[in-house]
Amino acid sequence: MAKRYPPISGKLPVFMHGADYNPDQWLHAPDVLKEDIRLMKLSHSNVMAIGIFAWAALEPEEGVFTFEWLDLALDEFAANGIYAWLATPRAARPAWMSQKYPEVLRVGANRVRNLHGARHNHCYTSPVYREKVRIMNEKLAERYAHHPAVVGWHISNEFGGECHCDYCQDAFREWLKRKYGTLEALNHAWWNAFWAHTITDWAQIQSPAPHGEMAVHGMNVDWRRFVTDQTIDFYRWEEAPLKAANPALPATANMMDLFDGLDYWKFAEAVDVVSWDAYPTWHADESEAGVASWFAFNHDLFRSLKGKPFMLMESTPSLTNWQPVSKLKRPGMHKLSSMQAVAHGSDTVQYFQWRKSRGSSEKFHGAVVDHVGHEHTRVFRDVTEVGETLERLSGEVLGADTDAKAAIVFDWDNRWAIRDAQGPRNMGVHYEQTVVQHYRAFWELGISVDVVSRHAEDLSKYKLVVAPMMYMLDEAAGRRFEAYAAGGGTLVTTYWSGIVDENDLCHLGGFPGPLRKTLGIWSEEIEGLHPHDANGFVYGGVAYESHELCDLIHSEGAEVLATYESDFYAGRPALTVNRFGKGKAYYLATRAKEPFYERFYAELAAEAGVPRVLESPLPAGVTAQARTDGENEYVFVMNFSGSPQTVALDGRAYVDLETGAPVSGELALPTHGIRMLKR
Repeated sequence: MAKRYPPISGKLPVFMHGADYNPDQWLHAPDVLKEDIRLMKLSHSNVMAIGIFAWAALEPEEGVFTFEWLDLALDEFAANGIYAWLATPRAARPAWMSQKYPEVLRVGANRVRNLHGARHNHCYTSPVYREKVRIMNEKLAERYAHHPAVVGWHISNEFGGECHCDYCQDAFREWLKRKYGTLEALNHAWWNAFWAHTITDWAQIQSPAPHGEMAVHGMNVDWRRFVTDQTIDFYRWEEAPLKAANPALPATANMMDLFDGLDYWKFAEAVDVVSWDAYPTWHADESEAGVASWFAFNHDLFRSLKGKPFMLMESTPSLTNWQPVSKLKRPGMHKLSSMQAVAHGSDTVQYFQWRKSRGSSEKFHGAVVDHVGHEHTRVFRDVTEVGETLERLSGEVLGADTDAKAAIVFDWDNRWAIRDAQGPRNMGVHYEQTVVQHYRAFWELGISVDVVSRHAEDLSKYKLVVAPMMYMLDEAAGRRFEAYAAGGGTLVTTYWSGIVDENDLCHLGGFPGPLRKTLGIWSEEIEGLHPHDANGFVYGGVAYESHELCDLIHSEGAEVLATYESDFYAGRPALTVNRFGKGKAYYLATRAKEPFYERFYAELAAEAGVPRVLESPLPAGVTAQARTDGENEYVFVMNFSGSPQTVALDGRAYVDLETGAPVSGELALPTHGIRMLKR
């Protein structure tokens, strides 16, 4: 049942709008703070993330703390109706610490300790580093946990990376002891009889190394799980003194675009609210649909991690300085891309950065305030427009739910295991791209989607669940998908599913393992195709091309909907459906090319009763998303096609959220245009 969630902070019960702010870079120019306050208010910004890389400014030498500049900034915020996500500065430690305590620096997989520098160059396990972080965070909590300007804690910045030092090796071994209990259980799970890799002493275990062991797949996936758990353990350590001082303040850690290194399903359990940093590469092609659908998937993923509104913690108000080509946002794109996040469930629009740095590696990264230092720029006007729009939407859209009836399965350990698999196509099976390819069909159709883990306990709220390339499928997850289909759900999965268990051991007795009965098929072989190879199938009288992977399957009760057109397996099933209990289970045996997916999912959605946001057709590159509180629906119609478009409304009563005027008939959408409606 759709509902309205409370605001992220009761201190600021509106859409948050602001940026990363680094007054510590301008301590030599005290007038900058006063001017920044004026510009923040002018741009309709109401919140800043402050202090993210400020450790050297807060503790310039060991045990010497200089909080006066931060006191001044936060007091000025409070006096001017501006709020702060106060960051812990742990993402970049000061040079004195690296010099005095070299153990805080990370050790790479090559077992070489890093020099001082960069960001996140620290060991999560180091007792010295943990102690220094505890001291800093206790000081921050004691001073600011009840400051009127502080709405929450921004824990460090973009967690990621791993350390292979002796502390981390010991921690990994202890993690394995807790998981397996005995070496016998570990050796079986890792299949260590292969290549005589049997472990006879816990001390023999080393993390994966380029000059050591990297071919034990069970160990590789366990190491990545350990890195996630150790990172979360450090997060909780870092958060503890902050929560002890004021449990009411929410805490977050900004995540990244489909980041590979951490299992965000687990990390999300530790934070109070999910936040993430989105940096699309707009304007690389005439149509923005490919980039837009990729980032729409990410927005839906980050909303789904906790099943409630999330925060867009970072985006660029203009360009980046690290993408291959730093394109300026075309007119309209800043509002469109910002509102895209809101459409998919964000209750904030925030930027990196507020004021451009004068030097170092991000001096040309986009910012609200350019080096020129005033408000008379195109970017500042774009930011101000977004701030004004968010103010108008706050009384309506803030906290509204996304009542999706379709879901797509995405898992990190499945992703890691697929990459390790060594076959059937080592040049790339493209798991992430495949998941988003399936997702894009729903995006083009204007169907709201949640992203779920295979471990999701209850799938019953969804009428349609799509699980592409579910290579790693444990028995318990298989039973949940079986129960979902038997209970009346529509399940879709694909080639390279049900191959290994949670330890990356192949299922015996025939693929797709735990789903063989549910799908009514047996997968005998799978073939990898060269880039110049192709196959195809006919579905519903239309021929579609396929590429990359072809699964050779036998029906064991499933109805064959399409067969391969060519090669020695011509006539073998390429698409099947099994009527199972009260529901259905589809199996796509090959990676199809467009336009198969949009047609296929349009038919399945209609049959399963999955609603579109707009029942009228959408032009290519135009999508519609909605948020709802159960009484009103807030519809965002977005044009990523690269050209002007017209969309016919579906006859229901609409009101323009920005003007309050009734809307009917057709919507005219300019290039990079968006209309926000209430019905």
